[in-house]
Amino acid sequence: MNLHRKGRAALVLALVAVVAMAFRVSWNALRDIANAVGADNTAATLYPFVVDGLMALALVATLVLAGKDRTFALRVLGTYTLASLVLNYVHGLVPKLHDTELDWTRLADWDPANWALVLLATSLPVGSIYFGSDLVAKVLHHRPASIPGPDANVEESTETLRNRSTADLAVSTPALPLRMPDPVTVDFLKSTPLAKPLPTPARVPVAAIERRQVAAESIRPRRATGRVPEVARSPKPRRTAEQLIDETRSATADWADGQITAEGIRRTVRTSPANARMLRDTLLAERAAKAA
Repeated sequence: MNLHRKGRAALVLALVAVVAMAFRVSWNALRDIANAVGADNTAATLYPFVVDGLMALALVATLVLAGKDRTFALRVLGTYTLASLVLNYVHGLVPKLHDTELDWTRLADWDPANWALVLLATSLPVGSIYFGSDLVAKVLHHRPASIPGPDANVEESTETLRNRSTADLAVSTPALPLRMPDPVTVDFLKSTPLAKPLPTPARVPVAAIERRQVAAESIRPRRATGRVPEVARSPKPRRTAEQLIDETRSATADWADGQITAEGIRRTVRTSPANARMLRDTLLAERAAKAA
């Protein structure tokens, strides 16, 4: 156990040493970037702590938080890691940033790239204030779920067995002797009544059954099948030729000559094809006479 603890302690110390050396390398680049964007010596010295320090805070919050809060801490850690990488990369590309006496200068020759890098460098401190405060608030309000250890399960099982083995009553109740009932003799001949014969159902003659079936079938209504005879149909009033011509004239008053066809008249007036052709010829002849 002691060897295991010593190994973990050595691993933690080695990690702290590596992180400290990496911070020293990144501190040099971030300080020069801060001087290049107009920060004074004090602000440039504190600038690396703002960027890399928030990365360390986000890493600790990632180990403490869970769920959505842990995802948020991972996003902050990734964003500031990427921003620090970009600024270190720019520091390596621009030789002017390596001067000991550095004043305000450009981070890139292309204006849009220079504007973007200046915006990135100047927005990181503001983001550190916002995201750092949010992470600290989430860590302080975080309540880890209590995880029962192995001793709790052992105690619970022991208590359960103890409760089961303990009697509910302090003094056990003595067992009462069982008393068998006295044998009773029963005279089956006197006690059992004679069974009465079941009445025989009266026989119904077959002719009566057939008459009942015929009567039941005659009462049922029969469905009509086939065509209805002409006698049972209601007579339709038949229109005369004059009535057909008058009805056709009123129905086709607003029709053009090309629209007057036998099929159109038959559908409109509802008459036979022969009457429709007769009506067509009559209407066309009347219109020709009026036009002449």
